[in-house]
Amino acid sequence: MNRTTPETTPETVLDLTLDGPALTAWLVDFPSVSGTEKPLADAIEQALRTLPHLTVDRYGNNVVARTRLGRGERVILAGHIDTVPIADNLPSRLDDDGMLWGCGTSDMKSGVAVQLRIAATVPEPNRDLTFVFYDNEEVAAHLNGLGHVAEAHPDWLAGDFAILLEGTEGEVEGGCQGTLRVFLHTEGERAHSARGWMGSNAIHAAAPILARLAAYEPRRPVIDGLEYREGLNAVRIEGGVANNVIPDACTVVVNYRYAPDRSEAAALAHVREVFADCGVTGFTVDDHSGAALPGLSHPAAAAFMAAVGGTARPKFGWTDVARFGGLGVPAVNYGPGDPLLAHKRDERVAVERITHCEERLRGWLTGPVG
Repeated sequence: MNRTTPETTPETVLDLTLDGPALTAWLVDFPSVSGTEKPLADAIEQALRTLPHLTVDRYGNNVVARTRLGRGERVILAGHIDTVPIADNLPSRLDDDGMLWGCGTSDMKSGVAVQLRIAATVPEPNRDLTFVFYDNEEVAAHLNGLGHVAEAHPDWLAGDFAILLEGTEGEVEGGCQGTLRVFLHTEGERAHSARGWMGSNAIHAAAPILARLAAYEPRRPVIDGLEYREGLNAVRIEGGVANNVIPDACTVVVNYRYAPDRSEAAALAHVREVFADCGVTGFTVDDHSGAALPGLSHPAAAAFMAAVGGTARPKFGWTDVARFGGLGVPAVNYGPGDPLLAHKRDERVAVERITHCEERLRGWLTGPVG
């Protein structure tokens, strides 16, 4: 079944009576590539303001809605509303096997649809709820809307437990690993390659760095019963000025993915120590986002796991659960999308998983609090 693309104007009406799969298709057919989220944020805000059990706030293109029922716990359901650039994969398409195809189906408009369904259909949850819809997750960290809300209005994100509805195929993934990217520089002296002895080759000087990386044995720590897998890898190397010149500079770009039992400071110190005797003449931190503990020992997390079932898995990549961790809110990843299909031209999601995630969340949020 082919779907037509709706008019992407602020007046477009978001119908919260649609079921999860249909709501996902509507969201997918409403393009919102990073930086262009305003019309979709407008539509979400307008729809949520029709729900009398929610108070709604907005900061930029980030919408936060909350219940105020005086419950003993507050749970945050969060999801980003932007996608990567469209790759000839709109409008959405539902095939005969129950797969919904299109940009953002997996990452992560199916998760946003689940958030909206819970917001619309669970007016009296057993825990107070905060719904966060934020922009610019798919681009540079300094543009991230969740980060902007955390800086400007941290009280909007106060809670006991958070669920980021990133794609996990309907299984809980606890916490996330941190990511650190550094530039390791080596220096040499230029010379004509016909008289190489007159110079010093900076690319050759990088050999100890590469040898250290090849021999590196990453940790596999177990935290809250989840085994994380660290990694220290060269992801790029740059050097050379011409085919007949001995290079006087070389840079090895190294990415460290580290488990959530390391702090940002400890991760940086570890990388410095690894390359301390490798002839590095310059060390530059290019990007750093800290890890997040899984928090599965928290009572709300334990109750959530009991309600949704399955076996928790570690999150090896970085996600915005780390931002909640920085606010002191334990968080997990749980959503219908398949992370292996994120950003792909053939991105798709099983509609059964959308329904499954919604039903499990609703059951947890309407059943006895134990």
